[in-house]
Amino acid sequence: MNYFQLFDLPATFELDLTELGSRYLALQRQFHPDNYAAASNRDRLMSVQQTANINDAYHSLKQPLLRAEHLLALRGLKISHEQRSFTDPVFLMQQMELREQLEEISTSDDPDDAIMAVEQQLQQQRKVLLKQLAAALEANTAEQNQQAAELVRKLKFFFKLQHELELIEQQLQD
Repeated sequence: MNYFQLFDLPATFELDLTELGSRYLALQRQFHPDNYAAASNRDRLMSVQQTANINDAYHSLKQPLLRAEHLLALRGLKISHEQRSFTDPVFLMQQMELREQLEEISTSDDPDDAIMAVEQQLQQQRKVLLKQLAAALEANTAEQNQQAAELVRKLKFFFKLQHELELIEQQLQD
């Protein structure tokens, strides 16, 4: 299913999230199961299925990584469930350093400052990679789509580290 077509939006990485939200609400109103309460079993079931499709599509298009994965899948590159290791030594070293910083937070003299420092690094790296991802997806060539796939893989690491940082912060607050 092409989520962009479902929402009648251009298949681009840069989306107007306000417009996406408006179209989501309109589709939800149109296909809400309550509208089909007096309909046949088949129509009620189709309404429930369409509502689920709308929810899945909205969830995917709203999040940059899932949106990029969907765009790449539409272009023939399915990377959503792959497990792939990296060969980029600079990226691997950066990941090791960030993991070390995460491990050192709990023993830091000032855990709040340590959390802020890691948070800033993660935000900065995500911002750079998202900008590169947008440019690669906009180019839409075979080579740039491969580059975009690699950038999505890298971004997944940063989002995972962000989640781990949030867990550490929560543990320290408890």
